[in-house]
Amino acid sequence: MREGEVTIMFFLALLILLGTSVLDAREITDMAGRSAIVPDSIKKVYAPSAYGSYIMYSIDQTLLAGLVFPLDEEEKKYFRSEAQNLPVIGTLFGPRQTGSIDLLLQAKPDLIILWSANKLTFDRTAEETLKKLGLPYVYAVAESLDDYPDVYRFLGRLLGRKQRTERLAAYCQTVLSDARTLVSSIPENRRLKIYYAEEEDGLSTECDNSIHAELLKLAGDINVHRCHATTHMGMEKVSLEQVKFYNPDIIVAQDKVFFGKIPKDPAWRTIKAVREGKVFLVPRVPFNWFDRPPSFMRILGLRWLMQHVYPHEYQIDIIREAKEFYQLFLGITMNDEQMRSIVFP
Repeated sequence: MREGEVTIMFFLALLILLGTSVLDAREITDMAGRSAIVPDSIKKVYAPSAYGSYIMYSIDQTLLAGLVFPLDEEEKKYFRSEAQNLPVIGTLFGPRQTGSIDLLLQAKPDLIILWSANKLTFDRTAEETLKKLGLPYVYAVAESLDDYPDVYRFLGRLLGRKQRTERLAAYCQTVLSDARTLVSSIPENRRLKIYYAEEEDGLSTECDNSIHAELLKLAGDINVHRCHATTHMGMEKVSLEQVKFYNPDIIVAQDKVFFGKIPKDPAWRTIKAVREGKVFLVPRVPFNWFDRPPSFMRILGLRWLMQHVYPHEYQIDIIREAKEFYQLFLGITMNDEQMRSIVFP
C-alpha cells in the first residue's frame, strides 16, 4: 500500500472513531500536493499563523474559530462583532509559539490551515500534534505575493467560497500584473531607489531578497540595501553613515516616532529623500500595508508604493483605491476623511 493510501486510510479510520460518517468527508489535494480527508461541511477553521489567519479575515470572518493575535480597540472597528469576541488561541507551532492547545480544542475547529513558504517545507511537529488531536489539516502555500491569487482560489474551493475568493484573486492579479507591466517599461537607471527604515532610530532595514521587503522587489527591485537575509526575522542593522552613502531617493518608514523626528534631525537632513520631503510612513490599519506580518494588505501597499515611486506613470487616486480595497477585502465602507487618516497617518 502506498504512503498516500495509508494516510487516507488513517484519516478514514480516525473519522469513524470520532463518530463522523465517511459520507460527511471528502478527499482533496492541498497546495503542497498532499492528499487530505476534510469534512464535507466546514463551518469553523483555525489558521495558527499570522499568514493564514490574516487571509482568512479577508475571506469570511464568520468562519474563524479564534484569533492569532488579540485585537486592539482600533483594530476592532474593522471586524464583525462575532470576530471581536473570538478567543485568542495564538500561534501554536514553531519557535515563537504563543498559543494554547487547550483553547484550540475548546474552539472545536473543523479544519486547521497550515501555511508554508514552499511546497517542500512541512511542519512535521504541527502535523504530529494535529494527528494526535484528531484535527484534519491542509497546507496553503505561498512563496511570494504572486501566489496569493492561487491561495485565494484554493481556499475558496475548500471552504465553499469560490465566488468570493475569485473576486479577491482577480483583484490581486490585476494589481500585480499592472505593477509588473509598468516596471518593465521603466529603465533601471530611471527607477527611484528606496531605503526601508525600521525601528525608532530608522537604522534597521531588510536585505533586497527578504520577504519583509518584497514590495520593493515588485516595484522594480529598488531596495538600496543589497545583501542576503541571514534570518527570516530580518531587521538588519545599519549605520547612519551607510544610509548616507546610499543617499536614497525615497525613505519608507515603519515607525511613527522616527517619521516624526527625521525632518528635524540634522544628521538625516543631508540625505536626498529627507531634503526633498520624500519620506513616507507606511499605513498600518487594520493591518500593516507593507510588512510585519506580510499579509494580503500588501496588495494595497503595492499600489501605495507604486504611486510614490512612479508618480507620473502610475497615476491613481489612492484614497479611492483604498476605499474600494477595504470594501472588497474587509467589507468596510469608509468615507474620504476616514481613509485619509489611514493613508496619511
